Amino acid sequence: MTLDPESAPSMAPRTRTMTVAQALITFLANQWTVDGDIRERTIAGTFGIFGHGNVAGIGQALVQLHTDEPGLMPYHQARNEQAMVHQAVGYARMHRRRATYAAAASVGPGAANMLTGAALATANRLPVLLLPSDTFATRVADPVLQQLEHPHDTGLQVTDAFRPVSRFFDRVQRPEQLFSIALAAMRVLTDPAETGAVTIALPEDVQAEAIEVPVEFLEPRDWHVRRPVPEPDELGRAIAAIRGAQAPFIVAGGGVLYSGAEDALRRLVEQTGIPVGATQAGVGVLPWDHPQYLGGVGATGSTAANRLAADADLVIGVGTRYSDFTTASRSAFRRDGVRFVNINVASFDAYKHGSRLPVVADARRALDALVDGLEGTAVEASYAERIRVEKAEWEAVVDRALAPTGARLLGQSEIIGAVHAASDPTDVLVQAAGSLPGDLHKLWRVRDPLGYHVEYAFSTMGYEIAGGLGVRRGAPDREVLVMVGDGSYLMLHTELVTAVSEGLKIVVVLVQNHGYASIGHLSETVGAQRFGTAYRMTDAAVPDLEGERYVPIDLAANARSYGVDVIEVAPGEGAARDLEAAVRAAKASSRTTLIHVDADPLRYAPDGEGWWDVPVAAHSTLPSTALARADYERLRARQRPLLG
Repeated sequence: MTLDPESAPSMAPRTRTMTVAQALITFLANQWTVDGDIRERTIAGTFGIFGHGNVAGIGQALVQLHTDEPGLMPYHQARNEQAMVHQAVGYARMHRRRATYAAAASVGPGAANMLTGAALATANRLPVLLLPSDTFATRVADPVLQQLEHPHDTGLQVTDAFRPVSRFFDRVQRPEQLFSIALAAMRVLTDPAETGAVTIALPEDVQAEAIEVPVEFLEPRDWHVRRPVPEPDELGRAIAAIRGAQAPFIVAGGGVLYSGAEDALRRLVEQTGIPVGATQAGVGVLPWDHPQYLGGVGATGSTAANRLAADADLVIGVGTRYSDFTTASRSAFRRDGVRFVNINVASFDAYKHGSRLPVVADARRALDALVDGLEGTAVEASYAERIRVEKAEWEAVVDRALAPTGARLLGQSEIIGAVHAASDPTDVLVQAAGSLPGDLHKLWRVRDPLGYHVEYAFSTMGYEIAGGLGVRRGAPDREVLVMVGDGSYLMLHTELVTAVSEGLKIVVVLVQNHGYASIGHLSETVGAQRFGTAYRMTDAAVPDLEGERYVPIDLAANARSYGVDVIEVAPGEGAARDLEAAVRAAKASSRTTLIHVDADPLRYAPDGEGWWDVPVAAHSTLPSTALARADYERLRARQRPLLG
């Protein structure tokens, strides 16, 4: 049989000669996440700091693509490798995990600097793609500059440290491995149940090697987000439990927002009257003034949420991983026989606390099903009245906490009040560490599902400014309000240079506490008397940093040196008014502005009746520690195994 030449398959080349780095960057530029009607690039761009490990690989590939196809893979600088990852996380949350950034670093210290960011992303279940460089796969030059050497395992390198902090890790030791590794990495990045830090280690010689790349590998590829529906039997058991509950309570986590399930949650609670308490990641699931929203729950929660949680006979967790702050170290849910309906796309979380009622499903799909299945079900009138009363009492407490007192130094609650008064509903509040997360969880009145961005799974000091830039990249039409204490600011403030260089406008409110205010307060509660938590001058008579003189550092001048506009709010009776005016002025500006305000670290937010288990020394010669231990034993008695 003779084949007709015109009907024969095309013999045109189906490969392209490229380096491994060129193939990877081109591949990433053509990956798309599809979530229902939404389709967007999975990797919106690449951050990179270059050294000998990646300048000829990833660096060359980025500049070549920038030259050949401008805009296909945007490149952004950063001043610290950790900050690159924080920016990617901030962006990913604003895009509800549908899109993120890649971050490329050189060998050794450049790669190691990304480890904190990797752990943060994985702890928060937010996708980032990390491309740390590695030493020569051929070992032709061994050891190279910045290489670790272990006599017991000469193949062990810095990049191996990414294994425990990544949801996916692999190393491209031969060019041919790129295809399967890149595809596997994309699967994890776009899987709601698996996502987190995804790490592809790239030996510096392999990055620059040539390979024949199948054209199909480089073509646009869609990754459809899985939104699994609940199994009928699981759903039926959950519905029966909710129908039979006298005091049900919903714990809403970040999974509600990542699923876009806030409207479904609203329909459910308006239909049934069930109250809602939010985790840090879940703030925004309902606006603060919704009748069923009782604020934060747990260690930093409100009295309204915590009192209802303590008496709940059924806890309905939606998209939460039940951190110790959410459960108040397993002391929040205290009713005998309390049960847990755990709705989560990840079975790992759905089965927590020994739940006999797991629902492994997408939050939106599950809540929609509950709305249908619970038609005609509503809480009793007496329970509804208690919800109303507890909410009203707590809101009155918040009103008082946010109001100016006229004191010379503002308390942190007053600072939050002034910033909130100057904010608009679509503004995004960014925070991460110190005492601010707890106070914001209690006091910030969120009005938009994505208006609250507090990184509290890893609670990383230094996240705030870099994370705020990521939020701004992800939502360029929103104002970004970054609140940061001086201790966290000093950890990672250099990304202000990135804000200036790229014209990424954010508003930074720097709260000057002259030390670590949060740990200072915690130190007192465990009887350690704020030891080592204040920024004080050292002299021969006071070698333990407990002197009377503050370190004479000028953080406002530091910010000015980066090219940032600075407004200093002077202490005094009108400081709250001046701070509110400063925030309004900064929002009206087109430039990044830092607002410096002094605070009184000894004035605390109102108590929400939550608790956090931080062990106190069981034996001490210090009377303060002995007293703290007695209080600790009393509070620890509230803990329970939470087997529901």
